[in-house]
Amino acid sequence: MHKPAAEEEITSLHDLSATDLIAGYRAKQFSPSEVLEEVIEHVAAWEPHIKALYLFDPDSARAAAKASTDRWQRGEPAGTLDGIPVTIKDNIATKGQPVPLGAASVKLVPAEKDAPPAARLRESGAIIFAKTTMPDYGMLSSGLSSFHPLTRNPWDLSKNPGGSSSGAGAAGAAGYGPLHLGTDIGGSVRLPASWCGLVALKPSFGRVPYDPPYVGRVAGPMTRTVDDAALMMCVLSKPDRRDGMSLPADSINWKAHDKSPRKLRIGLMLDPGAGQVLEKEVRDVAVKAAKAFESAGAASVRPTFSSFILRAISGGSLTPSNRVAPLASRTASSICRLLACADSASVSSVMKFSCTHEACPASLVSSSSLRSASSRNFFASATLGLATLG
Repeated sequence: MHKPAAEEEITSLHDLSATDLIAGYRAKQFSPSEVLEEVIEHVAAWEPHIKALYLFDPDSARAAAKASTDRWQRGEPAGTLDGIPVTIKDNIATKGQPVPLGAASVKLVPAEKDAPPAARLRESGAIIFAKTTMPDYGMLSSGLSSFHPLTRNPWDLSKNPGGSSSGAGAAGAAGYGPLHLGTDIGGSVRLPASWCGLVALKPSFGRVPYDPPYVGRVAGPMTRTVDDAALMMCVLSKPDRRDGMSLPADSINWKAHDKSPRKLRIGLMLDPGAGQVLEKEVRDVAVKAAKAFESAGAASVRPTFSSFILRAISGGSLTPSNRVAPLASRTASSICRLLACADSASVSSVMKFSCTHEACPASLVSSSSLRSASSRNFFASATLGLATLG
C-alpha cells in the first residue's frame, strides 16, 4: 500500500516520530490540532483496507488536540506526551468505553475508569483518538476476531499483521501517528512488531502497572523508533497503587540507550528446535546485528534449543507428534524469561538490537512511514508462538 517516494521528500506530520512532534510543538512549527487532522485524514484513507481501529473518535480527539494546542501556545504543556496522537489496545480499559477483548461473547459494559497505562498516557497529555483491534481474548497471533473486522497488514493486505496486538501493529506500520500501546504475555507486542516492522518492548512483569492484574501480562510500547518507545516507557512505568503486583517505582532513565555494549552478553537464538525453518533473509539480519555487537566489544552467546534440550525440558523423547504440546504447556514461562530482558539491562540492551531495511523487500524500503534513519533501528525480537499470547 505504501507508495514509493524520494528520500528527500518532506515527511508528513502523521509520519513524524513523537520526539520530532514535541520538538515541532516547542518551536511552534505546527500544532497538535494540525497533526491530528493529518492523522485523521490518513486513517480515512487506510482504515477501509486494514481495519485496525475500534472506537475511533475524531470529534473527542479534536477537542483534546485543541486544548493541547492552547497549552503549547502558552508554553505550558501538560506533560511528556502533550499533543501526541496515541492508540490503545481493546483490552486496556478506557473510561466510559466497553472492553470487548476481541470477543463477540463479551457483554459490552462501559469501563468505570482508565486502566493504569491509559491513565498515565492521558495524564501526560497524549491524545487517545482510538482503541485498536485484537483477536478473541488475545489467544491468537492474528487479526482474526469474532467481534472486530479482520485486521490486515498494511505492507501487504493479503497478510496477517500478527497479534494479539494486531490493530496496534497495523496502525503503527500504516502511520496512524507515532505511539501505540499493546499488551504481551507470550509475544503479543513483539510478534506484530516483528511482522509489521516496528519497535516493541515487553517490559519486565510489574514494571508497567496494570488493572486488573494478570500474571504474565504487561503493557508495552509499539512505535516506529527506539527513541519513541523509550519516551513512552517514561510515562507508562510510573506507579499505580491499583496493581499490587507492580514493581516498586524506579528512576530508570529510559532515554539513556547509548550505553556501550562492551562486555554485554547477548543471546542469539537461531534454532528454537521447533516450528518452521528460519528463513535465510531473517537469519542474515540477526547474524549481522550480532556481529556488529561483537565488533563493539559485546560477548555474544548462542543458546540453541536442540533435540537434546527439548527432550530434557519435556521429560522424555520428542517425536514430531508430541513436540509442540510440551513446549506450550510446560515451558512457556521459561522461554519467555529466556527471551525477555530484565530492567537491569535497561533500554540500552533491550532496544539496541537492530536491523536495517537492507534485508527487506525493495517495496518496503520506500515506505514514508519508515524512511528516516532513526526509523531503521528496529528492535529485533525473537519469540515462539505460544498458546496464550496476551
